[in-house]
Amino acid sequence: MTNQTTINLEINGQAHTLVVEPRVTLLDALRDHLELTGTKKGCDQGQCGACTVHVDGERVLSCLTLAVQVEGRAVTTIEGLSDPGAELHPVQSAFLEHDAFQCGYCTPGQIMSAVSCIREGHAGSDDEIREYMSGNLCRCGAYPHIVEAVREAAKVMS
Repeated sequence: MTNQTTINLEINGQAHTLVVEPRVTLLDALRDHLELTGTKKGCDQGQCGACTVHVDGERVLSCLTLAVQVEGRAVTTIEGLSDPGAELHPVQSAFLEHDAFQCGYCTPGQIMSAVSCIREGHAGSDDEIREYMSGNLCRCGAYPHIVEAVREAAKVMS
């Protein structure tokens, strides 16, 4: 019999109670238990950034974070960046305008990192944006468009 624990999570402003094994990652809790599949499972080793979410406003790799570690903290996923039916977040709009994705698999993690990049004041130059975003890999090579999108969104958000 496996050891189960009950945790209370705040995801995108909504309270959720889950019964999970203590070793369940935040990524698996989001995708498998809450059906929030916008956060992607890429490498599952913290190397690609596809699983990036915000915890208390800070970006984290959800594949390396245990769900029990975020109990009592505010988690925001790509689904929670803007309210349902509301306008897209400025970073989401900029990604669309600048064609900053191709296959789209890395896009949720890229967008979540871009929001943090701008919020933390790391969008002052293209080099600074590239450095901050370097933990998010894009197999399709849309990097120039991603930098353009972050630069444009930073102007809108300032």
